[in-house]
Amino acid sequence: MTHAMLKGSNVPLDATAVRAVLRWTPGAGVPDVDASALLLGASGRVRSDEDFVFYNQPRHPSGLVRRLPKRSVPEGLTDTIEADLSALDPSVEQVVISASSDGAAFEQVRDLRILLYDAASAEGDPLAVFDVRAETGEETAIICGELYRRGDGWKFRAVGQGYPTGLVGLATAFGISVDETAAEPEPGRTAGPARTAPARTAAAPPFPPAPAHAPDPQATVQHHQPAYGYPQPAGQHAAPPRPAYGFPQPAAAPPAYGYPQPAAAAAHAPDPGFTLPPQGPQFVR
Repeated sequence: MTHAMLKGSNVPLDATAVRAVLRWTPGAGVPDVDASALLLGASGRVRSDEDFVFYNQPRHPSGLVRRLPKRSVPEGLTDTIEADLSALDPSVEQVVISASSDGAAFEQVRDLRILLYDAASAEGDPLAVFDVRAETGEETAIICGELYRRGDGWKFRAVGQGYPTGLVGLATAFGISVDETAAEPEPGRTAGPARTAPARTAAAPPFPPAPAHAPDPQATVQHHQPAYGYPQPAGQHAAPPRPAYGFPQPAAAPPAYGYPQPAAAAAHAPDPGFTLPPQGPQFVR
């Protein structure tokens, strides 16, 4: 049986996992609507920023509360939050289901309602239905309903409380640390709250430059030394450095037969003015 809810009314839940569906009628001038959920502790505030499930963080770290993709149905558009209530940590006392509008206030949103289903049943009538109406028309975020513990079970309450400060104001009211400059909105969406901007990875070091005269191993034709008669590149045939003092000197290659001797050979020619001293017995007195 479906319970038609009035603002402030509540109903006990037999289901251990539920699917909260926001539905509205699209049209010209109607802003897009996004569903979100906040997991609250006994203080009525989130335990950490991870307890906020919305379009920039569509899944709680526990995996027990998540945002499903939007769908188009014959009655309009839907955005859905699914929660496994029986498996939630005992420190979670409430799960707040909210809606935020993008680009205009809820005065422009037609036929907004929240429908609560048993998540274990793919088909069937909703457990509860609540038509959400903006009180002032200037709201850009509305708490549609809340799931809360009562004894060993859970109940659903129809709320309908609006915020003119949008999703940022709603999140801040429940203890979310909002850094608007670090938000990474979906394409085409205005910036919303985000946890922490991802750190920039270090840039990769540049590749070392290739040697100035190294041949290209990928080249089809390798360029060799120019042919005889062309000017030789500087340093191509430079003489090797002389070894240090005390090391053996390299042997000079002998010149070809018939070619003049190098000028350095004259340094070892006999001195024409040199004579041997007199020798032999004829000079003995």
